[in-house]
Amino acid sequence: MDIMPVIIDGKKVASDIRGELKEKVDWLRSLNVRVPGLVTIMVGDNPASQSYVKSKAKACSEIGMLSKIEMLPADTSEESLLSLIDSYNASPDYDGILVQLPLPKHINEEKVIEKISAQKDVDGFHPVSMGNLVIGKNTFYPCTPNGIVELIKRYKIETSGKHVVVVGRSNIVGKPVANMLLQKKEGANAVVTICHSAAADLSAYTKTADILIAAIGKANFITAGMVKDGAAVIDVGINRVEDASSQKGYKIVGDVDYENVFSKTSFITPVPGGVGPMTIAMLLQNTFLAYIKITKQKLA
Repeated sequence: MDIMPVIIDGKKVASDIRGELKEKVDWLRSLNVRVPGLVTIMVGDNPASQSYVKSKAKACSEIGMLSKIEMLPADTSEESLLSLIDSYNASPDYDGILVQLPLPKHINEEKVIEKISAQKDVDGFHPVSMGNLVIGKNTFYPCTPNGIVELIKRYKIETSGKHVVVVGRSNIVGKPVANMLLQKKEGANAVVTICHSAAADLSAYTKTADILIAAIGKANFITAGMVKDGAAVIDVGINRVEDASSQKGYKIVGDVDYENVFSKTSFITPVPGGVGPMTIAMLLQNTFLAYIKITKQKLA
């Protein structure tokens, strides 16, 4: 290709969003009113989850939001967890409730997600939020899909009438991002195909994509031969692969074979530094939106 691909900088966009939110929170403080609050509940001591939870709290602190982490032991009963969620549903100080997944096996994740008030569902996983998303009503969008759509908008990648192919059908990324992009509105209005492992020839679909979103969870799965020249490629994957040259013994790669796919694209997200940083930024944005809805606070 003659045109150099544009690398989509998720770190910068996420930083911009945090800056925009900080201005709004500072404005609220100037009015001497309470600021948005987010509580994150974690059950058990999964190291990856712990790191992610701490990152959320740090991001809240940076923009001036109220933040609280509830660390519960792994043997916490389902009943105790549901009761704690109820207490935060009723709390006037917290607008967003996030329960870090995965949960220990003895706890029913569906029950937990449904227990969170739909008004405080800043993760966007509640059936009410998902239902509103599908029928095109304003709602809390799941953070990673929302981050993908925000990157597409901010980089002015045309979606209307374009063919978007989503590889992966999870409730966390694949299904919601597909539904968001097919809505009849600005920044969407795309023709969307969802692909998954049952496809006899996945490349028959991916090679027709104007925008290819890879969310399958397999390292370097999308190869150059699966991508159309000039496609915009959004890589949601975060995979550890062995790397003897690294001090940690591994490196992080996406679902796309970045090195070989790069030259075929018009836009591409790196891993790390692409979609990943957007997830927490959109969580903060959802928390702010929850606050506005709950308090009916009007922005100047």
